[in-house]
Amino acid sequence: MLDIVYDVEGVAGARVWQWPGRVAIGIRPSPNAGADEVLHRVEMAVARLREEGERWEFGLLDEVF
Repeated sequence: MLDIVYDVEGVAGARVWQWPGRVAIGIRPSPNAGADEVLHRVEMAVARLREEGERWEFGLLDEVF
């Protein structure tokens, strides 16, 4: 999954967390990319991995990470 996220144009950093029935993906967009647009592309790129009943969340990573 992390490889798929890093293949999305505009992703400069990424982190994935998984729990039973839940997935969270955090990204850091590259400086010249719009955060909302990159988040949308990431969501579309991993959509095929979703299983029914799973809860997925997407967000931005802090600069500290």
